[in-house]
Amino acid sequence: MTALDKYSRIEAEGLWRQGPDSQHRNVIISIGNATLVITDMQDRPLTHWSLAAVARENPGKQPAVYYPDGDRHERLEIPESEKEMVEAIEKLRLVIDKRRPKPGRLRLLISLSVAILISAITIFWLPQAVKNYANRIVPDIKHKEIGLELLQLITEFTGKPCDSPFANNSLSILSEKTVGPSGTVYILPLGLDYTAHLPGNIILASRELVEDYEDPDVMAGFILAQKVRYDQSAIFKDMLNSVGTFATFRLLTTGKLPKDSLKSYSKSVLLQPSINVKDSDIIKIFHNKNLRLTPYAYAVDVTGEKTYRLIEADSVANVEFFPILSDGDWIQLQNICGG
Repeated sequence: MTALDKYSRIEAEGLWRQGPDSQHRNVIISIGNATLVITDMQDRPLTHWSLAAVARENPGKQPAVYYPDGDRHERLEIPESEKEMVEAIEKLRLVIDKRRPKPGRLRLLISLSVAILISAITIFWLPQAVKNYANRIVPDIKHKEIGLELLQLITEFTGKPCDSPFANNSLSILSEKTVGPSGTVYILPLGLDYTAHLPGNIILASRELVEDYEDPDVMAGFILAQKVRYDQSAIFKDMLNSVGTFATFRLLTTGKLPKDSLKSYSKSVLLQPSINVKDSDIIKIFHNKNLRLTPYAYAVDVTGEKTYRLIEADSVANVEFFPILSDGDWIQLQNICGG
C-alpha cells in the first residue's frame, strides 16, 4: 500500500490506557504493516491495532484520542505536538475507508439500476410490445367488429350510410367486384372526400362518386385505389398506436376498446390526407379486375397530365375490359342516397 509505505518510518509519543481501571502509560507509536503499533519506552510491544479498525473519539479536537473500534475503554491519546502522526493516521483512515466496501451504497445503486431498468421497460418497450402483441393475436372478425364500431361513430359527423332497398343489391355487386367477399363498401352522404378505410376491410366512399360521374368505373376506380391503400397500410396497428397502451390492454383483457378512445380516433379518419400509391400497384389491381383505368385517371386529373401513365397502361394492356356494373345496376346505385 503506497500510503503505508509513505508513513512507515513515522514515530510519535503518546499516552495509552488499556482499560478504564488502568493508568495511562507513556508509549511510542509507529505505523506497521496495516497496523498501529504501540510499544513502551523500552521498545517492547504492548499492543497493535488494525488501521482499518482505528476510530477517533474527538474528530477535529486536540489532543487526538483514538480507540480500537468496538472497545472504547482502550484508548490512545496523541498530543498536539505530534501533529505529523495525527495527520498520518487520519490520511490512512481516509484511504482505508474509501477502499472499504459500502454495502448500503451498493444496495442503493442496485435498487436504482433496477428501478431505472423497470421504468425504461415500462416507458419504452412495454407499450409497443403490447400493441404489437395485440396486432398479432386479435382475429380478423374482431377487426371487422371494431371497424363497424368506428363507422357508427363516424356517422355522427357524416350521417348514416346511404341505404335503399332498390340500390343495395347494386352496391353489393360493386363491393364484391372491388374489395371482395371479406370487404364491405359503404357510401356516406356527407363529410368525406372521395374515400377512406377502416379496420376489417371496410371502404368508405362519398356520395359524389355515385352522383357526379356517369361512368361506374370511376367510382370503382376510387374504391380500388383505396383498397390498395388499405392493403399497404397497417390500419389496425395505427389505430392501436392512436388509442394508446391502456386502451390496448382493455382490448386484450375485455375484447373491447373504450368508446372514448374509438370516438377520438374516428374523428381523425375523416381528416387524414389520402396516401399516394405507386402507379404500378394501381395498374396491377385494375387490370386484375378487368377494369379500365382511363375513367378513373381523368376523374383524378381532368387534363390527364398527372395520370398519363395510367391512361397509357390501358392502351398497351392485353386485357379484355368489362364495365363494373350494368347500366341498370348503375342507375339504381346512383339513387342510393336519394339524390
